[in-house]
Amino acid sequence: MKELPSKVEGKQFDLYKLEQKLKPIGYSIGGNWDYDHGSFDYKIDDQDGYQFLRLPFTAIDGSLDKNGCTVELGRPFLLAHQYEAGVDVQGTSGNFSGSFNQFQEPTDKDASLTDHALNAGQSLVAELESVLLTD
Repeated sequence: MKELPSKVEGKQFDLYKLEQKLKPIGYSIGGNWDYDHGSFDYKIDDQDGYQFLRLPFTAIDGSLDKNGCTVELGRPFLLAHQYEAGVDVQGTSGNFSGSFNQFQEPTDKDASLTDHALNAGQSLVAELESVLLTD
């Protein structure tokens, strides 16, 4: 993980309006959200794992599952997950759990970031600042 300081840190937005600005430029709401916090993810690459720019946010007025929620942005950071290629050799999940948990655990949840991901992250943060801080 590598934090990327940005001028968007601490800025507040209506969650719906924020989503309308970020989705067209490639961001999606990450799967690890709760009622009071979450993140937008931009997938940079998926060769030999996944590299993401993650933009965390925290609800400051309302909860994420309600209309009109205001969120405050945190510090963007780069994240890399390394996955084992092929079949899960452990074979620890049965048919029942496999129907709910279909994805392999990362072999390295904090994998090294490539130069490509680092450069892309800097460019993406500059784009975020441009899209979110200028009207």
